[in-house]
Amino acid sequence: MAELYLITGGAGFIGSNVAEEILRQGGRVRIFDDFSTGFRENIEVLRKIDGDRVDVFEGDLRNFDQVRAAMQGVSYVSHQAALRSVERSVDDPLSSNAVNVDGTLHILAAAREAGVRRVVYASSSSVYGDSPDLPKQEKLTPSPVSPYAVSKLAAEHYCRVFTKLYGVETVSLRYFNVFGPRQSPKSQYAAVVPLFMRAALNGEPLEIHGDGKQSRDFTYIDNVVQANWRGFHSDGVAGEAFNVACGERHDLLEIADMIASLVGRDLPRRHIDRRRGDVMHTEASIDKIQSMMGYEPTVGFAEGMRRTFEALRKSLN
Repeated sequence: MAELYLITGGAGFIGSNVAEEILRQGGRVRIFDDFSTGFRENIEVLRKIDGDRVDVFEGDLRNFDQVRAAMQGVSYVSHQAALRSVERSVDDPLSSNAVNVDGTLHILAAAREAGVRRVVYASSSSVYGDSPDLPKQEKLTPSPVSPYAVSKLAAEHYCRVFTKLYGVETVSLRYFNVFGPRQSPKSQYAAVVPLFMRAALNGEPLEIHGDGKQSRDFTYIDNVVQANWRGFHSDGVAGEAFNVACGERHDLLEIADMIASLVGRDLPRRHIDRRRGDVMHTEASIDKIQSMMGYEPTVGFAEGMRRTFEALRKSLN
């Protein structure tokens, strides 16, 4: 029988894309989600690939009994579920800690009990904080500047400890600003790419936080999916943390210009206050993940933006 992968947050943007790749590779997936931010239509996409290899466990990471029940028979875990967004964590640090830290601890403890082979954990570039050092290398001392970043780093430490102390193999992937199809623009905490694209398609001004010169290493979803698959099956990487990115950065003004070219007209812009807890620049070194896992970005920024725009335009029609 095909191996079973538990995907926490599997109804969400990244989780559903990871689940789709597992199905295409012949595995079975169990989606664990509370559907607070995930979408049931993403589950239907997975069922269309092969409904017999998809099951859904509706539950809450904060409930250890539910996590333990979902872990039965699992070989690998893709831990994508989290309360994302720096801004959300500034508004509600208690919930961010409960879901992102306690929830991850529940995953690790249940994985240990169930004899899971490996847990691949979705960490974040936010753990580096606002250090001026670029590109960010994994050997840099983390210096988080938001409750969200603190929670992601704390969970990374738990992953490392469970590997060293209990023998639970873990891999932490530090995502740099993931974007792509299925990323929702509907939340007040939505990411900038879908927010800008929706505004452009609706004829609304692009709301730019600050001067728009803050830059990010924007990473198309296919590259993140590849990193997860390699994270499951690469040798000699247990207990390690890796940057997942493209090794280049683009600022918000560039993004606005690119979306204007995709739409085919000039777009009005409105500058508003910078987000609390935001950092000015991120750019990743991807040397470590290239050398240890053979990762190579397959979809660049411009092509990723084109694919994302076309998908969003179809979904809004």
